[in-house]
Amino acid sequence: MTDRRIVKSEKAIQSAFLAMLLDVGFDAITVKGLTEKADISRKTFYLHYLDKYDLLNGIVDEMIRELTDLCEKKKDMGFVDGTVLWFYYFEEHKPFFTALFSTESTISFRHRLLDFIMEQLNNKLEGVSEHRDTEVLCKFMAMAVLGVIESYVLDQFHVGIEEIAMQVGELLEQIIIQAKGE
Repeated sequence: MTDRRIVKSEKAIQSAFLAMLLDVGFDAITVKGLTEKADISRKTFYLHYLDKYDLLNGIVDEMIRELTDLCEKKKDMGFVDGTVLWFYYFEEHKPFFTALFSTESTISFRHRLLDFIMEQLNNKLEGVSEHRDTEVLCKFMAMAVLGVIESYVLDQFHVGIEEIAMQVGELLEQIIIQAKGE
């Protein structure tokens, strides 16, 4: 059983971090500022995290776990409906992703998200002809999805999330069907 004080401290740290991430951006966050906003001591912060990068990695790990769970849930859905559900996750966490995509220091997050998307797409590419290397195809689709998600969270589209997600789902489905030769 987890000590409630530990959970309370971690929630305070993460809440303060997310608020500061949205308010001042990742680069401007300091441990001192974070501990003041969370109303904890620096010692308490360092009991939980090595630095702000470790804290960010912990939050990103949790989001990747949530996305993995979501991918499990959408397996029974059609490809397009599953993509719509996936995009709604990004809608729900849009401020967080906006802050991450607009900060150069968080490039490792972008790489981790790209790797996750590639892993999910690789699962969809099972059954593609053995004569075809899927590495380029998978990277192409993953970069496209990541680019669309980034453009969405940075408000670069003039259509709603469902329209974007449906188009992405339809395009991915067409590419995968073509690659499988169906």
